[in-house]
Amino acid sequence: HILPAFGGKRLCDISTVEVQRFILQKFNNGLGWETCNHLRNLLSKIFACAKKWGHFGGGSPASGVELPEKRPAREKRVLMPKQVALLLSHLQEPVRTMVMLAVLTGLRAGEILGLRWQDLDLERGELRVEQAVYRGSLGTPKTKGSKRTLPLPHALVLALQTTAENPGAPKGQELVFPTRKGTAFSDTNLLLRQIKPAARKIGLPWVSWHSFRRTHATLLQLAGGSAKDAQAQLGHAQITTTLGIYTLPVPAHQRESVEKLSGLVTNGDEFEAGSGAGLTQSELLQ
Repeated sequence: HILPAFGGKRLCDISTVEVQRFILQKFNNGLGWETCNHLRNLLSKIFACAKKWGHFGGGSPASGVELPEKRPAREKRVLMPKQVALLLSHLQEPVRTMVMLAVLTGLRAGEILGLRWQDLDLERGELRVEQAVYRGSLGTPKTKGSKRTLPLPHALVLALQTTAENPGAPKGQELVFPTRKGTAFSDTNLLLRQIKPAARKIGLPWVSWHSFRRTHATLLQLAGGSAKDAQAQLGHAQITTTLGIYTLPVPAHQRESVEKLSGLVTNGDEFEAGSGAGLTQSELLQ
């Protein structure tokens, strides 16, 4: 963000008006308030460091910049089990199995697209998160807690076994879900070209990759899982990012919770599907 806007300028030529315009433009283009605040603080640090090292003698033009008012927060929505099943029925492979992975394990989109066959142990019902795809490139997982081993519920084991048995299916170090060229899919393209159109057909236009992770965490809690189980599944470094502070996760309890969630999605009818608008997390937990 900063380099394209100011990379060609001398520090002494950057004015408060320019920085203010830069921040407002980013906010109006959809960047979050927190990110805009981070950009302003980062610019302030750049000028402070330049002054400390003797490369700049004036005051920081970022110090007088005001942030716009925060947008009203939208309450995030989750899918109910019957809605998940309905969405899956409208998806083609391999996207169907990708969405199953997102809902039943809580993996990030990039972690799903970065999965290799060597990361799966279908006999033991486990997967390891060792790499992820970000902006088309393979790299290390997002955070320290992102490298993790997760249980695979039986329904997912069957789906992945079917994928593995397909003629020409890649093996070993190759991706589980490669394009025809053998490269990683784009999560944005998959969402816009396949997942969103299918979701709109069944009245769920708000569905996104992030909504699948929220769905996993919420349904896992309803299935009896603890916040620690959810934290382990989602790969959060801090439990405050997940739900709150609970007891330490017990592997057997974590596996039992994921199997319960799988049963709800693939077989259960304990929860009503609700309207196409879905239910918010607060409505579910009232």
